[in-house]
Amino acid sequence: MEMNDRAEKAVAYKHKDCNCAQAVLLAFADELGRPEEELRALGSGFGMGMGCTEATCGALCGASMVMGLCNKSGKPTAAIMREILHEFQEKAGATICKDLKGIETGRMLCSCDDCVRYAVRAAEQRLG
Repeated sequence: MEMNDRAEKAVAYKHKDCNCAQAVLLAFADELGRPEEELRALGSGFGMGMGCTEATCGALCGASMVMGLCNKSGKPTAAIMREILHEFQEKAGATICKDLKGIETGRMLCSCDDCVRYAVRAAEQRLG
C-alpha cells in the first residue's frame, strides 16, 4: 500500500467512527493480521489524548502499538518510538493532545487529521 494511501485511509477511519489511535491501528490492519474489532478494542482507551486526559496524542499511541506488533528490525521498539516522537513533534509542534489542539492557548498547532497522517507515515517509514 502506498504511504499516502495508508495515511488517507487512517484519516477516513478517523472521520468514520474511530479515535486517532484506532484510526492508525486500522490503517495497518493488513500488516497486523488481526480482526477489525480487536484493533478497535486495542485502541479504544487512547482517544482524546490517552484516556481522554488530553495527554499523549492518540495517533502516537496507535503508532506505538503498530510498531510493537510489527517491528522486526532488531532495533528496540522504544528506540524507534523515540525517533517517531521527535519527528512527530517537529512536524506537528507537540506530542500532547491538548497542546496540539490548542485547548489552553486557543491556537491549534496541528489538526487530528494531520496528527494521524504524521503518525502513520512515521510508522510506515520505519516498517519499510
